[in-house]
Amino acid sequence: MGKFIDLKAADGFTFPAYVAEPAGKPKAAVVVLQEIFGVNSHIQQVTDRFAAQGYLAIAPAIFERVEKGVDTGYNEATMKAGIALKAAVLALPGAGIMQDIQASIDHVAKASGGKVGIIGFCFGGLLAWRAAEQLSGLSASVPYYGGGMVAPEEIARQPKVPVMAHLSDHDHSAPMEGVNALIKAHPEVEVHVYNADHGFNCDHRGAYNEEAATKARERTLTFFAKHLA
Repeated sequence: MGKFIDLKAADGFTFPAYVAEPAGKPKAAVVVLQEIFGVNSHIQQVTDRFAAQGYLAIAPAIFERVEKGVDTGYNEATMKAGIALKAAVLALPGAGIMQDIQASIDHVAKASGGKVGIIGFCFGGLLAWRAAEQLSGLSASVPYYGGGMVAPEEIARQPKVPVMAHLSDHDHSAPMEGVNALIKAHPEVEVHVYNADHGFNCDHRGAYNEEAATKARERTLTFFAKHLA
């Protein structure tokens, strides 16, 4: 359903993004932020599914500034490599990859003529949480098991748009102590906690939990339908 296009960030950096278009006029747009495994087949499928729901959907390659063409599967080696790429991206000076995400928001806002939501998984979940505070042109944000998003410095952020967070009750990257602190600090954020592992939405990995993934997807679509209308 989708294809890769090139986008240009505010600093002139060019990066690829996977775009999936709906059959008719888009009702709104969704930016999909990848895990640490790149814009792989799973992220492309997630993007395609939003297009099937009537959204113009885009998944920017957010590792492109540190390594070109990242697209991996799920094993111990790719996990280790992905963690290193995440660290390299977070160490970028200035606005770093947030300007790539902003360029993606701006592109689909213009192309769809509608409101824009953002959704992210794993590392992308952390970035979706940050985007809700830092970036412009968004109307809703949905982080899934954002690694590190329940650390004190992340909980201190003040999102400017409605947020729905999907977290799990045994996730080493977002432990329940932090989840409870997030809930206490942000009563305005709609937090759902699932009896599942980190990565429960991804049907390409062993952590996949169909019940949790289905429920989270239903809630997400309802949330976007409300805030992107």
